[in-house]
Amino acid sequence: MWWRRWLPACLAWGCVAALCGSRGLCPAPNASRPEPGQCPRRGAAELCAWALSSDSLLDPFPVDVIQENYVRNVKNCIFSIVYPTPFKSRVRLVAVSEDVLENILDLDVSVKGLSDFLEFVSGAKVIFGSVPLAHRYGGHQFGSWAGQLGDGRAHLIGVYTNRHGERWELQLKGSGKTPYSRNGDGRAVLRSSVREFLCSEAMHYLGIPTSRAASLIVSDDDVWRDQFYNGNIKKERGAIVLRLAKSWFRIGSLEILTHSGELDLLRRLLDFIIQEHFPSIAMNDSNRYLEFFSTVVSETANLIAMWMSVGFAHGVCNTDNFSLLSITIDYGPFGFMDSYDPNFVPNTSDDERKYKIGNQASVGLFNLSKLLQALKPLLDPRQNQLASQILEGYGEYYYSRFTELFKTKLGLLGENENDNFLIAFLLKEFWALQDLGKHKLFSEWVTMYLLRLNSNKGDSDTKRRTRMTTVNPRYILRNWMAESAVQKANSNDFSEVQLLEQVLQHPFQRQEAAERAGYSLHPPAWAKHLKVSCSS
Repeated sequence: MWWRRWLPACLAWGCVAALCGSRGLCPAPNASRPEPGQCPRRGAAELCAWALSSDSLLDPFPVDVIQENYVRNVKNCIFSIVYPTPFKSRVRLVAVSEDVLENILDLDVSVKGLSDFLEFVSGAKVIFGSVPLAHRYGGHQFGSWAGQLGDGRAHLIGVYTNRHGERWELQLKGSGKTPYSRNGDGRAVLRSSVREFLCSEAMHYLGIPTSRAASLIVSDDDVWRDQFYNGNIKKERGAIVLRLAKSWFRIGSLEILTHSGELDLLRRLLDFIIQEHFPSIAMNDSNRYLEFFSTVVSETANLIAMWMSVGFAHGVCNTDNFSLLSITIDYGPFGFMDSYDPNFVPNTSDDERKYKIGNQASVGLFNLSKLLQALKPLLDPRQNQLASQILEGYGEYYYSRFTELFKTKLGLLGENENDNFLIAFLLKEFWALQDLGKHKLFSEWVTMYLLRLNSNKGDSDTKRRTRMTTVNPRYILRNWMAESAVQKANSNDFSEVQLLEQVLQHPFQRQEAAERAGYSLHPPAWAKHLKVSCSS
């Protein structure tokens, strides 16, 4: 391929061995490298070259034949090769996830003090062996087909296989323009980057499938944004998050190929996704696409039920933001409810309230129907009929999973015909137990609840309380907490970003620092006026 001829001359070789704590020793470009999973984090890691590769994404597919980086309609490819644009001003590393560094990327946390690491996570240096890519995809946005979208401000900078044999795709968000930037500048601002960094990690520790965030850097570059689309353009600072996922393919990845009539490429991409990420599906199974669809339907229902169990509203549930691996991706104007309200809309840009929290389950169904449309050219009439039946079962699966989660949160065991009533009754109550007691029907609910607990065979209050404390978080990333951290960050005080990153690693445990910060209390009065938009 053409890119293999010119790429070696374009790669900037950096002292990547330092990323493994190698005391600054750089291997030669042709030095032998450990097999995937053979690079431990400590000990022998001092002699181990930390490396990325893009071959697993480039080899199976044709690459965008145009080399220049300008906005255009891209055809007949999955990726465009395009390099990050470094910031012009100084950059600072202001937060890292030690868990991601050490347990996913096999890096000692001390790398955060290295200039090489700072250059890497800010897009100024490309790791040897990687080829930065921007992914081409489309999507339905707020219910309508939006055509080509793609990574407009993100660069997939390589794939890393860690010592556990896990394959992770690394992506810089906010790293500059790509062919998919449309009218954008390819940048992300500090406020949205703080929110993405914190929520990615918070969701992980809540046990909800999600992308991860490794680092947050901030620059002094000016980025201009009309935050609420009201003509009030303000100067903000650019930032970059290094985020990770097992895959960044989403429903829109398949939609764009079907809409463009690129059915051979659609089949190749789908086979690749199944082979890489759905090991339970046999590649020689003639029903593999049907099995794939069935898995995505059930896992998407499960994901949204988990969102609802912690009061999480994604904010922009477009098909280009829905992962084919059913993980939470693309954190933008998200929000956690402060009190139960099915009409809660975190995104002030959503004028029609299409993505209010009470609509998330039905939006999931809509998005899965668009996935089925994308798959239809690859299905025979019998498979299409079966796929439609699978989709019809989505609602039942979602409702079953939702009920199961809330029964667990209430400490209920077994089955009882009144469980759904108990759950629905509770959800219509107030923010916290200190308010529940004020409700005129609370004593009636408590009586029903206690009777139900008596039917928990072989249970005890101690066992039940232990179970409940592991599924009912004391701390979640409410908007006021994120906003407080953002406001301090805007003044170059990143202490609350770092505090929240630590607190949210243990959301079910009482923590003195979190209590002093008021993270388990009612939101402050000023939080009622908070607004979050798609502008980031």
